[in-house]
Amino acid sequence: MKERDGAQLELPLSKPDRTPTPERTVRGLKVIRGEGLRVQEPLKSRDAVIRVLVETGADMLLRRISVERAEEIHENVERILELFDRVDRRPELIAQLERELDDLEALMRETRLGRGRR
Repeated sequence: MKERDGAQLELPLSKPDRTPTPERTVRGLKVIRGEGLRVQEPLKSRDAVIRVLVETGADMLLRRISVERAEEIHENVERILELFDRVDRRPELIAQLERELDDLEALMRETRLGRGRR
């Protein structure tokens, strides 16, 4: 950063050794073409379940879902994360985990449909 006139700081966005070229004139975020389609990730891992929790928190903060719905999803996620840990110790619980994951997927499908109607 460089101080200018003792009052303001400037943060250069490019390295001084690089000369601008047409390819480098556009700065910012890279756009990934997704054709407007969102594919819902199947809930098969702890990470996928955690992403549901993050999505739910964002939806609640943006008032796209109710606090009650967010709490219901949070309770399911907590139960599933505990089940993941238990399955590591007792593999025979995998069927119960799969049922819980299916139930959470159904709940999220219903939540996403309701969210879109608001």
